[in-house]
Amino acid sequence: MFAVTATKIDADNPLNGLTAGERPDPDVPDGWTTVTVKAAALNHHDLWSLKGVGLPADRLPMILGCDAAGVDEDGNEVIVHSVLGDPGRGGGDETLDPKRSLLSEVHPGTLAEKVAVPRRNLVPKPAGLSFEEAACLPTAWLTAYRMLFDKAGLQPGATVLVQGAGGGVATAAIALASAAGYRVYATSRTEEKRARARELGADVAVETGARLPERVDAVIETVGQATWSHSLKSLRPGGRIVVSGATSGAVPPAELNRVFFLQLSVIGSTMGTRDQLERLARFLVKTGTRPVIDRTLPLSRAHEGFAAMAEGDLFGKIIFTP
Repeated sequence: MFAVTATKIDADNPLNGLTAGERPDPDVPDGWTTVTVKAAALNHHDLWSLKGVGLPADRLPMILGCDAAGVDEDGNEVIVHSVLGDPGRGGGDETLDPKRSLLSEVHPGTLAEKVAVPRRNLVPKPAGLSFEEAACLPTAWLTAYRMLFDKAGLQPGATVLVQGAGGGVATAAIALASAAGYRVYATSRTEEKRARARELGADVAVETGARLPERVDAVIETVGQATWSHSLKSLRPGGRIVVSGATSGAVPPAELNRVFFLQLSVIGSTMGTRDQLERLARFLVKTGTRPVIDRTLPLSRAHEGFAAMAEGDLFGKIIFTP
């Protein structure tokens, strides 16, 4: 089968380790099944893998990709939940399983014509979502859904700041927060992306670091070091930062005096559960909200998509079709 594989780790030039070509069909352990991939989405996780983060050299070659939608062995249209974990070990939440992994970390990923997954990791794809739209959900959109509706604890009419409009989680958070009736602020370094954020549902979009008209109940933070201080300063007393990424750096000044004096909460969030993925898909159908797709490319042009992500030249998700 045709697949996109990490064949070398290069922290400085990650695309040097990207290879597209024929690979063996996936092995199918007991309790697993195969999905014929119709669409797969690119994530920053894939770039980090090429840098060796979460993917040591001794696991190479490794087929990349966490997200996919396709058809299972019985002909059902499905979405692949990419968290490989045991809910029992995680107190009912597979993302808290100490042994959890994502597809493409230990087991081959979704940037291929076929992928093998545990049967419990298949979620029915609603007829109202295309394969391309459904492929956007398992990482970026599920992460945003959990951050907003689980970790942030937001009530109807709440205010939220989404840092770094343009990235997959950020665009998902803007759309989901708007659909839920929150007042949404967004930031971006470029006017083009700020305009796109407003089209997506942001009430106000400002330059990165600019002062907001009001302090917010929660901040959705995926940028990290470059926006951390602004995120803290943008919160009302008692507010929450929910963080699921640190693309600009992971060691900002903590500003603990601000955290304790204003009684702020800093909450980590990673991915989401299978049940949350199923609820997310239903939420999109019910509200009419749809993922923003930056571009759709054949899998054979994967290098082009990876390069666009590495350069930050995107708004929304990059989709590959085998």
